[in-house]
Formats: sequence, structure tokens, C-alpha cells
Amino acid sequence: MDDEWICGRLGEDEPWLLGAVNPPVFENSIFAFETAEELGAALKDEDERYVYWRGTNPTVDLAQRKLAALERAERAKCFASGMGAIAATISSLVSAGDHVLVLGAVYGPTTQFLRYLEKFGVTHTHVGDLAGADSAINETTRLLYFESPSYMRYELFDIPAVTAWARSRGLVTVMDNTWATPLFQKPVTMGVDLVLHSLSKYIGGHSDLVGGVVCGPAALVRPIARTEYMLYGAAMSPHDAAKVVKGLRTLPVRMAAHQERALAVAAFLAGHPGVRGVNHPGLPSHPGHELARRQLRGFSGLFSFELDTDDRGAVAEFLDRLRHFRVAVSWGGFESLVNAPALTTEESVRATMGIPVGLIRLSVGLEPAEALIEDLALALKGLRRLA
Repeated sequence: MDDEWICGRLGEDEPWLLGAVNPPVFENSIFAFETAEELGAALKDEDERYVYWRGTNPTVDLAQRKLAALERAERAKCFASGMGAIAATISSLVSAGDHVLVLGAVYGPTTQFLRYLEKFGVTHTHVGDLAGADSAINETTRLLYFESPSYMRYELFDIPAVTAWARSRGLVTVMDNTWATPLFQKPVTMGVDLVLHSLSKYIGGHSDLVGGVVCGPAALVRPIARTEYMLYGAAMSPHDAAKVVKGLRTLPVRMAAHQERALAVAAFLAGHPGVRGVNHPGLPSHPGHELARRQLRGFSGLFSFELDTDDRGAVAEFLDRLRHFRVAVSWGGFESLVNAPALTTEESVRATMGIPVGLIRLSVGLEPAEALIEDLALALKGLRRLA
């Protein structure tokens, strides 16, 4: 099925829509039944039947159907935040005494959550490649977690090779696919068991939504829906689900524009003497560029580069000089954003990920590339003396 059709029309011709061009938002917290027997039967299958908003909701279901179809997954479950999806997914796969392998750099709060699980007897090890994974795996390892491209550094992993390695050792693979979106990368088709997204980013697309989703086979997603989803209380609201549906409608057009503008900005930075390097898989100079051409159908607007300085003061000054790039966390909306891990990320987490002081993350929005390049050029000009 065509991705643009899935984003725009899948599930939107159902009888309950009554011909509405915008799917209705089901605000009710409960659903009534004719008899107590019917309610009892529904409660036994609450992840499939409409009983209570915390479990299921028609508006949320529509978003889930679209997301599952885009990822080529059997099922999807939406959460109130990306961390809600991450925490529920990892929790569903491990027990006290288990061990988790983390491949490459991952989202900082994911590492923090894994550290939190240590008090319940769940341990983890960060490794940089499969050779490191071979050394770190043990008889209690149950899960391999990774992102591709990786967090902040945007290194790529050979996904089929990673999943084959994990499957041969009996491990479940979980991958965060937020950077690429389901339009540009489909990890399920490359063997990944469970795929995660922060819906707050490109899928929402307008910086007005916080949400997350896990996609995969029913055998793995349904236990999450029936247990962690229900007990953690991180249920997506129908209003947020409606924003997901609306965001998906324009996702193909927006991602094409993000890609075009970000590549122009990245190419400018790659040629600037005040920049040590640019981490964008779409550039031929990126060490994973050929792998990216095989695994990715396109490139998003998020990448990083390293200033030619190791001074935190210079990093802060650079951010303060920018006018079009707004200093903020998150990414994926219309507006272009800038962030510096040296100023915002816990030092121990940054050290684990190998993130240098001068690393700058850019989220290139939908403003004209020329204006963004001019903004960066002026800010870099002021910092040349610190290079």
C-alpha cells in the first residue's frame, strides 16, 4: 500500500466517520453496554474493545492503524509520550536479573531509564559495535536496543546485520526510528522486532503534541497494551491522536522540504573553516553514506556538527549569536532549533555517548535555507577568534 495513501486516507472512509473530512474526536472517557454480561466480556478483552479511555479509543485506534501500516507492522500502540512508549516496551521485555545491550548512542532519557531499572536488578551495557556486543553479551542478556542513525552523532548501523546477530543469540531487538520516520526507513522489513517513535517530532510536526508509539508483531505489542500500557497510565488522549492523524496527512510533503533544506545547510557547514566536521548521513563525506543509501529512502532535517573549539563558553556564545535558530529541546516542527549537549545533557550521559564539548545539534525547519545559512555564517564569523 502506498505510504502517501496511508498517511492521508487509510481508515478515513469508515462508516462511523459519517463522511466527515476530518475524523471526529471521541472525547468520552467511558463506553456503555446494554448488559452487565457484555461489559464483563469486554473487560476480558479491553485492549481490543472500547471500555475506558485508558485502554482503547476510536480516535487513538485510527492513529495506531495508520502508524502500523506505515511501519509495515502488525500492530501499534500509542502512548502519552515517547518515554512512555520506551519505558513500557523495555519493561515488558525484561525481569529482575536480566541484562540489556545498548548499541551506539541513544536518547539520553533512555539511558537514564535503564539506570533507573538497576534498582530492580536489570543491568545494561553500552557497546559501540557488534564486536563489542559479542564481548558484552552474557547468559542473562535478553534485549538489544539501538537507534539508527544514532543519537547526536548520527552514526548508522547495518540493520539487517544487527538483527541477524541478535536473532542468532535469542535476543529481541528494539529500535528507535524517530529520526527517519516510517517514510524514510522501515526497520520491521529489515528484521527489527519492535520499532519506537516519539510522535512529538516529525509525525506530529507542529510542536504542539507529545506522544509515542511502539510498532511490531501482535505477539509482542499486545502484552504491552494489556499490561504496561494499562498499569503505567501513559495513555494517549484522543485529542493528541487527532493531531497525529493530521500530522500524518502532511508528513510526506514536510519531510521532503526538511530534507532539502537540511542538506543545503549541512553542505554549507561542511565547507566552513570554523567547523571540525558534520554528522549528516546524506553527505557523501559521512562514513555511513553508502549504507544510508541502501537503508534509507531519504534524510530528515536533524543532524549535528562540531565547532572548532573545546570551550563551553564559546559554545554558549555561538548559540546566543543565532537569530533564526531558536534555542530549545526537541525537534521536528516548522521552526529551526539549536541545542548543545555540553550545555544541556548530564556529563556522565554525554561521556557514555562520546559527545564532544563542541557538538551542536541542528533541527532544520521549513524556513528558507538561505536565511538559515546566513544566520549560521554570521554566528560562526564571530567565533573564528576562538577556533
